[in-house]
Amino acid sequence: MSPLDRRRFLLGAAGTAGLLAFTAACSSDDDDGRGDAKDDGDDEAATPTTLADAVVAPGSAGLVDEDLWQERVEEYLAFAGAEEHLDNPTGIAVHLIRARRDEAYTWDRDGVSVDSLADVFEMIDAWDDTRDFNLMYFHWLWALGRGDTDATSLPQPALDAIHERFVANRYRYDDPLPDGRIDNLWYWSENHRLIGLAIEHLAGQAFPDDTFTVTGLTGTEHRDRAKQPLLDWVDERSRFGFFEWHSNVYMLKNISPLVMVIELADDPEIVAAATMALDLCLADVAAHLQAGSYTAPHGRTYKKDKMTSRHEATFGSAKLLFADTVLDYQSTTDTGATYLAAAQRYRVPQAIIDVATSEETSVVRERHGIYVDAGAPITDEVEAPFGYDFEDPANMPFWWSLGAVGMWQTTRVSVAEAEEHQLWDTELFAEITALADINGRDPERIREWVHQRRAVVNFGFLSEANTYAWRHPKVSLASVVDHRFGEMRDQAHAWKAQIDADALVFTNHPVTELEESLEWRDDGEPGYWTGEASMPRSAQHERTAIHIYQPAWDESTDDLLWAVFGYRPYTHAYVPQDRFDAVVRNGNWIVAGKGGGHIALWSWREPTWRAYDPATTSRDGMTKPFDLLAQGGPDNVWIVEVGTDDDGMDLAEFVDAVTASEPVVTRDEAGFTVAWESPSSGAVTFGSTAPFTVAGEEVSLAEFPRHESPWGTTDHLDPTFTLEPDGSRLALDFQAMTRGLT
Repeated sequence: MSPLDRRRFLLGAAGTAGLLAFTAACSSDDDDGRGDAKDDGDDEAATPTTLADAVVAPGSAGLVDEDLWQERVEEYLAFAGAEEHLDNPTGIAVHLIRARRDEAYTWDRDGVSVDSLADVFEMIDAWDDTRDFNLMYFHWLWALGRGDTDATSLPQPALDAIHERFVANRYRYDDPLPDGRIDNLWYWSENHRLIGLAIEHLAGQAFPDDTFTVTGLTGTEHRDRAKQPLLDWVDERSRFGFFEWHSNVYMLKNISPLVMVIELADDPEIVAAATMALDLCLADVAAHLQAGSYTAPHGRTYKKDKMTSRHEATFGSAKLLFADTVLDYQSTTDTGATYLAAAQRYRVPQAIIDVATSEETSVVRERHGIYVDAGAPITDEVEAPFGYDFEDPANMPFWWSLGAVGMWQTTRVSVAEAEEHQLWDTELFAEITALADINGRDPERIREWVHQRRAVVNFGFLSEANTYAWRHPKVSLASVVDHRFGEMRDQAHAWKAQIDADALVFTNHPVTELEESLEWRDDGEPGYWTGEASMPRSAQHERTAIHIYQPAWDESTDDLLWAVFGYRPYTHAYVPQDRFDAVVRNGNWIVAGKGGGHIALWSWREPTWRAYDPATTSRDGMTKPFDLLAQGGPDNVWIVEVGTDDDGMDLAEFVDAVTASEPVVTRDEAGFTVAWESPSSGAVTFGSTAPFTVAGEEVSLAEFPRHESPWGTTDHLDPTFTLEPDGSRLALDFQAMTRGLT
């Protein structure tokens, strides 16, 4: 095994170095044949030398029952194969997968051509953003489309065209840029980093002797160049969790490339690492699954994914893996379900399924990312956490994957890299370029400028997030607690209460006014429903949560920024009345119920329903108002309480319980103080600066473990991860290189 980059493996704030590697454990020698984490007293990591060593074979103990899995795969493929989609790589893959499973299956394989895929080829050739997604799907077509029958092989011109794109692609932002060309791909988010490395590694593996156009490197050199950064990416997830925490959009863009690497890579070490990383992805979804819905706060999401879980990018994968919803699949080209259905090596551990489908009432506390204080005094002696030097260009992809583009700590290297690699001219740099131009692109001026305006210009910074989720079979409540209070976050989703895919409630501070459009998905980034103009200070204890909105910036911060990013003078809530069995109003309380689950929401400012004109603005088929405005100012307190009829209370009795005590809220120049008698938590208090107390005891909102739940606890930075629901076990050890299954 090659040595791993020192910077990537500094464990803990004290800088203790630890060499981590990755593999999967073979079955133990126990008589029952069940695999488990090995403990032989040898701390040396052993790199797997064969693919059989890298992944536990389907059908082994500790994995999903193979017959049940194949039934689910057949169900999905029958649904997805009902449409041809010969212009869509994933749609084509569905037919190739079906043909490989059934010798009698026929489809219009001759309809796949360079012309049918012309739009996809055009966006790749133009070096547009998200082309890496399509190159990822093309890897599947290359792997699946070279069979020995007509039904399992694609026409050669289409395969040749795919081959050409792999060799001609630019895989890194700092690869040579030909004269007159601009590369608009956003290389740096957590998911784009992974996808870019995965497609480069596999392209090099597929065409080892080809000379790649942009770099002049051979395929073998590209394959080898991508290996170590792939292992680094997995190491980051093992220690820091997910920077794009609980994203119901981009978790899929972690799942899909990891499945691809597991199934298509030849390197056992890479396959083992990807297998364990995929387990982490699925465990995060499973621990927050509510009736098939990813019920968690989201570090990144959009209106299109948050108004109903049917439209979550993770919905199809969760349905296939966990069968936790009676709803139909929503997409015939689902890039998670399709490629999981193609998998021959990977199977989800039974322990993760058991967590997803557990009937146990649970609290899950998790910690993701890295804390950096954007408000710290500017200095040339700044100490970067975990050895990731802010001014080393090699670390820029790491910091930018956290969204740290607008932080003073990264300004010098960001400006230097933008200058050297023509990033100023790219489409997605337009706003960044405009802000840099205000300061003459001078990094020293920019450092001061962004430091003073950090509450708004750092809108993409994900930062460390502590998330809290309470889950019951009939209702869930989840929040990101005390996260960047008052600051702008352009794609964040601070909290939600949810009964099923459609019956859910959340609040939001909008940047823009409501856009008149008959297309429900339209919103903007940030927009009316997407993102937060200012993050609330949130606290949660089991079924009770308090969310304080109090922007940390306004028009006095900067006239120009206010003209571009100004927010609305109100907060609002999404309460889709049509999608509940009943909705009751009592004073400033709105209480909704469905199937024995109850959600109560209270606003300090009097809430009113907003009417939508169906002639100008989409209502997604809803007839009753669903947009609850709290007008009068951008500052507000929202309180939420959830319950179930298992508590012995029907909806009317739950209404009586939550309204028995009126919340007491005071507002002064410093902010809010809040006190309320919760029917489940007892006396709770909170404030803009005050601690969160429950029954007189202060509750910490910081420094959660990496994962803590009824099924296991993993400390922050611990390179192990264990889940032990009743009767099953998953034990990942990224240092000892074991994947134990029971």
